[in-house]
Amino acid sequence: MASTTFSGPVTSTAGFVGDITGDVTGSVDASAGTLEVAQYTVLTVPSAATVGQIIVVTDATSAGTGTICFSNGTSWIDVYTGVAVA
Repeated sequence: MASTTFSGPVTSTAGFVGDITGDVTGSVDASAGTLEVAQYTVLTVPSAATVGQIIVVTDATSAGTGTICFSNGTSWIDVYTGVAVA
């Protein structure tokens, strides 16, 4: 995955409109309307100090499947369960 620094607003041809500011690790596919976010394991997640970051934690569930997590400024929180994964 590439890492790019830019600031929004961002408009895709598939309908996504929003502001993105800061370092982006992953990719935006405007033609498909998708956003690929960085993936980590529970042991490799970065600091959660910046509120609002979003990542995928690939081994965060008991089934060993990935989940989307956001930073609350202290921990990475599973968006489905509301429980801190790291």
